[in-house]
Amino acid sequence: MGSGRLYLAVAAGGFRRYATYRVATAAGVFTNTVFGVILVYTYLALWDQKPHLGGYDQAQAVTYVWLGQCLYATLAIQGGGAEKDLMDRIRTGEIAVDLYRPADLQLWWLAGDMGRALFQMVGRGVVPFLFGAVFFPMALPTDVTPWAAFVVTLLLAAVVSFAIRYLAALSVFWLLDGMGVNQALMITGIFFSGMVLPLNAFPGVFGEVVRALPWAAQIQMPADVLMGERAPLGAFAFQAVWAVVLLSAGRIVQSAATRRVVVQGG
Repeated sequence: MGSGRLYLAVAAGGFRRYATYRVATAAGVFTNTVFGVILVYTYLALWDQKPHLGGYDQAQAVTYVWLGQCLYATLAIQGGGAEKDLMDRIRTGEIAVDLYRPADLQLWWLAGDMGRALFQMVGRGVVPFLFGAVFFPMALPTDVTPWAAFVVTLLLAAVVSFAIRYLAALSVFWLLDGMGVNQALMITGIFFSGMVLPLNAFPGVFGEVVRALPWAAQIQMPADVLMGERAPLGAFAFQAVWAVVLLSAGRIVQSAATRRVVVQGG
């Protein structure tokens, strides 16, 4: 099998794996929809007091909420993607099997996570977003060009998300346990991605810093491109640079970790 077909097969396997959890997917759709409604009314109250907070009007703020609920599981904002399985395999020693595969370790896990992300988008993300579009005023473009640019930002966001979580997972080679790392991923993912509040709303130097971090590539960039608040090429460049930097860092750490592997678990 050619390398391209191999990674496509891995991605398809990731999609099929998560597609089997139908009850969990339905529960996730319900949860994201309920939390979306709660956040929408919270945002509306906040925007009543602070009109145009972060440069958004109320319709844009509502759009941001439902986009966040759509991407929450897609981008594994709170963790729970490929990094969880990778951490477990490092801890148990099963990673030795992965290292013997005639495939690139990083690309293998990236492909599987892309399949997972695609299913979470289709199976769990689309319904809450459509619910929001039907029952709340949203600032959605009518032209196809912003939607096409938005799709590109989603792909790049998924790569950046994976690269962050892959780096975190590799730390288990030294820590031997991923519990603390998972907690750190959850906190940083929720806050720095803008899941709680748009990063545009943070003032001053702190706002400039959080908008320059890689987590901004996950929700903030796609949201701004979709709503016409940022030029697509600038967003693509921001996301692509972070993707290259983080994937390269993952390569370096992976090389250091696997050069002299001590397999845990015997």
